[in-house]
Amino acid sequence: MKNKMQELPFSVFMANIKSFIDKAIRDKQQLKIIRRSGRDFIVVGVDDWENQQETIYVLQDFSLMKQIGQSDETHSAQTGYIPQKEEINEIIGI
Repeated sequence: MKNKMQELPFSVFMANIKSFIDKAIRDKQQLKIIRRSGRDFIVVGVDDWENQQETIYVLQDFSLMKQIGQSDETHSAQTGYIPQKEEINEIIGI
């Protein structure tokens, strides 16, 4: 289960900006920064943001999601393609 997003007042964030940015990157912890104006924002590491964008892209691709679903069905039923040892070695780089 993912950690609940930490919420911080803008003034606290700004007073400790480096440590909070380091935490977001190191701990993969998203931070919600609360502003008095109501225009809050999120601090997230680039790797996490890119992973989220890739997930969104995959989830929006209907044909890819259908293919993943079919693959899951054949895997569960053990009726899918079983690669030969040479193919597995090529895939994993042996």
